[in-house]
Formats: sequence, structure tokens, C-alpha cells
Amino acid sequence: MKNLAETYTAEDVAQYLKLHPYTVRRLAREKKIPAFRVGGQWRFRKDEIDRWSRSYPFSDKKGNW
Repeated sequence: MKNLAETYTAEDVAQYLKLHPYTVRRLAREKKIPAFRVGGQWRFRKDEIDRWSRSYPFSDKKGNW
């Protein structure tokens, strides 16, 4: 049997990335962060979030996304 990837909720990812949960959901809705939906809730794979966080340009000098 395949190993299941560890998944997180939007709240878990928000705490991990030090963002607001609404921001995490917005990024997921806009397909700017790797995510998928299960039963109407956003879910995130830990390995994909780690990879994304290392490569995503979080902000410019003005603090904008």
C-alpha cells in the first residue's frame, strides 16, 4: 500500500507559514498555493507546502504579495 502524504488544514498551514487562515484560503482559491478540496474544505500536502514556501516570492520591498 502506498504511503499517504501528510495533509494539513488551512488553519494548520496558516500557523506554519505565519499567515491568517483567510489568506491561505484565498491563495488556494487563486491557485497560488498547492491545495485540493475534500468535503468542501481546503487541504494541503506538507511536502508540497514546504517546496512552495522555499520557491514562492513572499513579498516585495513594500510588503505586498
